[in-house]
Amino acid sequence: MKADVAVIGAGAIGAQTAVQLVEGGLDVVLIEPGTAGADHAASYGNAAWLSSHSVIPPATPGVWKQVPGWIADPLGPLAVRPLYLPRSAGWLWRYLASASTAAKVAAIARNLRALLIDAPRLHAEVAERAGLSHLINATSGLMHVWRDRDAFEGDAFGWKIRREVGVEWRELNGEEIAAMQPELSRDYRFGLFVPEAGHCRNPGAYVAGLVNHAERKGLRRIKARALGFTQSGGRLTGVRTSDGTVACGAAVIAAGARSRPLAALAGDKVPLESERGYHVTVEGDVPGPEIPVMVGDRKVIVTRLAQGVRCAGQVEIGGLEAAPDWRRAEILRRHLAEIVPSLDTTRAKVWMGHRPSTPDGMPVIGAASGIGGVIHAFGHGHVGLVGSARTGRLAAQLATGETPEIDVAPFSARRFSRRAA
Repeated sequence: MKADVAVIGAGAIGAQTAVQLVEGGLDVVLIEPGTAGADHAASYGNAAWLSSHSVIPPATPGVWKQVPGWIADPLGPLAVRPLYLPRSAGWLWRYLASASTAAKVAAIARNLRALLIDAPRLHAEVAERAGLSHLINATSGLMHVWRDRDAFEGDAFGWKIRREVGVEWRELNGEEIAAMQPELSRDYRFGLFVPEAGHCRNPGAYVAGLVNHAERKGLRRIKARALGFTQSGGRLTGVRTSDGTVACGAAVIAAGARSRPLAALAGDKVPLESERGYHVTVEGDVPGPEIPVMVGDRKVIVTRLAQGVRCAGQVEIGGLEAAPDWRRAEILRRHLAEIVPSLDTTRAKVWMGHRPSTPDGMPVIGAASGIGGVIHAFGHGHVGLVGSARTGRLAAQLATGETPEIDVAPFSARRFSRRAA
């Protein structure tokens, strides 16, 4: 099989990349062993936020003090499985070092802001072209709540940096929160409303719909796993798969948490780890927040989707192969029951997936070091869905030799080799 470009992975990033390429008139093959938008993918199970203000990395200065607690408490908001600690120690060290000062966090925030700044609009535009406008609400805004202003002050560091990079918000008191979110527990008496952000009403259906749109434009799909690359004179000539080789002059690695081996074959050693995330969803026309809400003290997000109400959160460092610890989902169910007291959570469905995460919270976007024509587009961690629209544009621009619309140098895989040196 021959194509202009092969896209490896049919998650949010791969789907957006494929759309951009086929709409540009290229012959594209999408390589994916599973079904686009199905429940094996991180893009299926996320919190559905189009949060253009998600510019603060997971780690912040002083977070190293919490490491003993992460190891000791397997059910905390961020936990490390003890048996996996030896394998993840290097990643955790870089995770702590990447945000050890306020200046480092501010630099990451500036880079992520450039990637995310107008994401709701970009998603709305591609959704309209794909006939998926009913799945994107680009103007809903997003809400963050705390029990009181004093509790908010514990998180004020990140909000100060958000303001510095141009994020604006409106403060809310308890009465305003209750008026906007009548189903929310009255325990929350201070909040922030970020009007520039939006959300997706069904992430799995959105990703599947994007791939279907690309197919109508000429995309071809191969249900196979990418195994490596063929090259001649340092330039890509094809992608080897479990179902044969796709001859092509460019390829985009967008395989999410399973991108690391392919990146290594293309010349870049990327410290990519799975931040295992969980959710619970109560399906049907049930009580829930009118505006998606992040609950500060519980570190969870509650979103009303087309199919019901979802509570998402938790970070577990345990690798790609370990079985889920469903006790973590039960914690989310209890959080949801207390956040939305009128909601019956006894029939909630549970899920676990793999966020592809780098230590500094920034994705890897750019040309591979070892094979010309291979493009990296993975490692988005907590900003995969929101960041997918612009990342798809950037990956398509890089694959076709165009100048990227933003500077992708900060997202290069080479940043990790420099740190190692």
